[in-house]
Amino acid sequence: MSKCAIQTFTLSALLLASSTTIAAPFGSSDDVAYAGKLWQSMEENGLVGSGAILSTPYTGLHPHGAILDTIDATTAVGMDKGIVMIKRNYGGKDVSKQNVANDPAKYLKAVTVMFKRAGYDPENRDWFWVKYAPDGKVLKNPKDVPLAGRVGKGATQGCIACHKAAPGGDLVYNHDRYK
Repeated sequence: MSKCAIQTFTLSALLLASSTTIAAPFGSSDDVAYAGKLWQSMEENGLVGSGAILSTPYTGLHPHGAILDTIDATTAVGMDKGIVMIKRNYGGKDVSKQNVANDPAKYLKAVTVMFKRAGYDPENRDWFWVKYAPDGKVLKNPKDVPLAGRVGKGATQGCIACHKAAPGGDLVYNHDRYK
């Protein structure tokens, strides 16, 4: 094969590779639609939104927030019934456990959720991950990708990447009930 033919073949291979779209493990329109249904289910069950069930605020860590509030329950999204872990992320000027307890809506910055969805992602304990704004809109990362689905799968940052370090093997930090 001549040098020119090799260069042409190499260029063709590079162009083909660059035009092939590799689906991201999260942020698809299906992930966002599912996240919308999940929010609706949580809202109907008093788990998010105005009048939601709250727990005792505690001191948080990055990336979630200075003050957190975590609850877990069972909910259903269509035919999927599973455990939902809801972490409310509070911040802002004068945020404290006392101020959040007195006026949670004033300090709520985001709601991060893990929903156990049977058969969804066995490698990562079947958790569906999503980060919402306080009004239920799915938030996006700096690359404008919605944070819903297998967030952080195969990455060094993100939900799954961080939660793999949780003790107990269930990807949950505050207990080991969901193995």
